Amino acid sequence: MPADVISLRAREIHFSTIVIDTHADTPQRFLFDQFDMGHHDAEGCVDIPRLRAGGVSAIVFALWVPVEITGPAATARAFDLLAGVEDQIRRHPDDLTLATTAGEVRAARKQNKIGILLGVEGGHAINNDLQVLRQFAARGVRTMTLTHNAATDWADSSNAAARHNGLTDFGREVVHEMNRLGMLVDVSHVSDQTFRDVIETSRAPVIASHSCCRAICGAPRNLSDELILALAARGGVLHVTFHAAFLSQEYANASRAMAQDKALLEQAARQKFGMNEAQKLIEEQRTSDEWIRAGKLPQVGWGKIIEHIDHAVRLAGADHVGLGSDFDGAFMPEGLEDAAQFPRITEGLFELGYDETDIAKILGGNTLRVMSESERVAGELQQGNP
Repeated sequence: MPADVISLRAREIHFSTIVIDTHADTPQRFLFDQFDMGHHDAEGCVDIPRLRAGGVSAIVFALWVPVEITGPAATARAFDLLAGVEDQIRRHPDDLTLATTAGEVRAARKQNKIGILLGVEGGHAINNDLQVLRQFAARGVRTMTLTHNAATDWADSSNAAARHNGLTDFGREVVHEMNRLGMLVDVSHVSDQTFRDVIETSRAPVIASHSCCRAICGAPRNLSDELILALAARGGVLHVTFHAAFLSQEYANASRAMAQDKALLEQAARQKFGMNEAQKLIEEQRTSDEWIRAGKLPQVGWGKIIEHIDHAVRLAGADHVGLGSDFDGAFMPEGLEDAAQFPRITEGLFELGYDETDIAKILGGNTLRVMSESERVAGELQQGNP
């Protein structure tokens, strides 16, 4: 089939199905840059025009709290980010709507609105308090990444030395309460043992909202084949992320070799922008692009995303793979620099021979399934069913 015909058919498939991105760090821009989603912006990856152009039906906005911020300050930061998202929804009622269930995502699409879902990134934001977790749920938060790049007091991270050998007893309480509240337990960023403990503990399917395949790129944030199969066995979904250092082993190796330069860059960015994380990330992206042009870092093409998706599908089946870009929080590959480029994912899968049914599952159907299952489990637990 000619390339132009494939592209046209891929676009037809893409824009006729629900597309969900399970991780974007755009709320940092709302809080620190007074960014408004209503116009196409020269910076960043996500705004309403680009979500429309990319056919994105729903997106999870991450309420990310840096691990250096702890205690009540971490909780306050997450609620500040949440308020920024709520403000955007109020500003753009014709385009955006809060979605807390699978049904609300579907309803938003019927209304030609983009469903905005909320997820806490970094369990330290609850400050070891289940009541805070309940407060997040009451405000519409439906996912939580248990750790970020450091252990919490109750769960180990993939990016730091183990403190607990997985989940503590309180960590299991957190998982149980998330099940009761209908919140998806997100295992991106957690250690392998924490992952295993979560799978053993959770009544509902578990997601990795933004991770790739360790068999292709050995970053500790990525999931091994063993973990992907364990996730799938319990009905969960691996959402492939677009971050170059998790897609490409070559890029990851070069990035590690430049760690000292990157540390100096981050220090300079912090001195220039203070705690403005959104602007710091944009500045780092500019510098990363300059390093690629100078040959210091290898160029990573968007086809690596397809490679990771295909590996996970061949391993665990098309029912267990989704998409979690990490837009506005990571370094994007060439050709998928922003949300407007999402149709390329569909084109890449179509060219590999994926049928329309499996493409629809990967684009968003699998995410809707785990949301619905989480809601069912929550209903049972709230009614007192063991």
